[in-house]
Amino acid sequence: MTESLLMLYADHLAIATARTEAALERHGVDTLVLDAGEAIAKSRFDDQWFAYRPVAHFAWWLPLYAPGSCLVLRQGRRPTLLWHDPQSYWEAPPPPSHHGFAAHMDVQLVQHSSGLPADLLAGRCAVVSESEARASLLVPDAAWNPAALLADLDDARTIKTPYEIACLAEANARAARGHDTLRQAFAAGGRSELDLHLDYLRATWQDDAETPYKNIVALDQHAATLHHIAYGRGSPGDSAGSLLLDAGATCHGYHADITRTWVRGSGEAADRFKALVTSVDRLQQDLCERIAIGLPYEDLHDHAHLLVGQALRQLGVVRASAEAAVAKDITFAFFPHGLGHSLGLQTHDVGCARIQPRSDNPWLRNTSTIAPGQVFTIEPGVYFIEGLLGPLRASPAGRDVDWRLVDALRPFGGVRIEDDVVVDAGRGHLNLTRAVLPEGGGAA
Repeated sequence: MTESLLMLYADHLAIATARTEAALERHGVDTLVLDAGEAIAKSRFDDQWFAYRPVAHFAWWLPLYAPGSCLVLRQGRRPTLLWHDPQSYWEAPPPPSHHGFAAHMDVQLVQHSSGLPADLLAGRCAVVSESEARASLLVPDAAWNPAALLADLDDARTIKTPYEIACLAEANARAARGHDTLRQAFAAGGRSELDLHLDYLRATWQDDAETPYKNIVALDQHAATLHHIAYGRGSPGDSAGSLLLDAGATCHGYHADITRTWVRGSGEAADRFKALVTSVDRLQQDLCERIAIGLPYEDLHDHAHLLVGQALRQLGVVRASAEAAVAKDITFAFFPHGLGHSLGLQTHDVGCARIQPRSDNPWLRNTSTIAPGQVFTIEPGVYFIEGLLGPLRASPAGRDVDWRLVDALRPFGGVRIEDDVVVDAGRGHLNLTRAVLPEGGGAA
């Protein structure tokens, strides 16, 4: 860990302390216990376990993967970390990605995950943990996940510190190496989805369980499945086709979430699909430039539909105006998901979806008013999904669609372009992804 990042981490802890103590004061809580969580069994009928990840509220303070640990926070006192180290000879947890926390908190190694010593507790206590049973074990009779306090703690994580932004930037740099590797591998041809997935892990130096989410590696029609993770094992051959790659990386627990779409080969349909990828890339950058402090994110999502309508009209897929395509829900059939989501220690991070979206935006995961320090994705897409296009084809609005062109483009599945951006008070926004992966997609 560099000296500059260590300094950022110290500042991060000071900010986390101030925000947390303010929340505790508002809710009359004297002691807050943040549980790291425990490994989760894959099935009650199985003795295997999912890969462990710490509870994000705990991970906000330190990058430690040690199930059964907890952090005790008391107003005006140094944090106390109870580091669970069971000395198991079956399996050892990974070491922390950095030890910067050691100088800023009292650390006690414990071999048994049990109740907390009474001398660590004072006044009214609250426990943030995944299970009520675990909370009762740590502090009997403590408030478990009090809703109002949790909401404030979520809000505290919404505005990222300089340390968090540095971690997110490095996660983007790691993910960019994988995206560039797969662009070249796809262009060369002959690689199955499983081959490409494994190539990505190798290029980003990650185990599958370490990735922020299951990589989406979608060739051709599979790109019409928004979260395609059932990797094909057959070679796609050398004919014209597409690759949609939605894959990230982590740094000190912080996630990158990047999507690119590439096209290989030639011919009328391939050239039209390349034009569509180029259009989506351009409108995605247009949306990034429209980021403004005080703008409701849902307004940005609405504008994305207008731009998608324009792109579909320019390509010849839709005959109606962009405004009419939005009004008739034509654009929703091609762009059915939300424009983006908050990003941080979780791929779909907390704090930016406190308000319910409008009923016509059911999948929008960011409904906040854009504010300095937020980090979120901008990820418009256009897809050829039969389950959505079939009803459109049968409706009166379907007369505004060139279905012969749609059928020609359907084998390419769809396109999505996704960047991770920081809202910056001085510059409007900082695009973490374009800084390391300038090309948004297109010809492989």
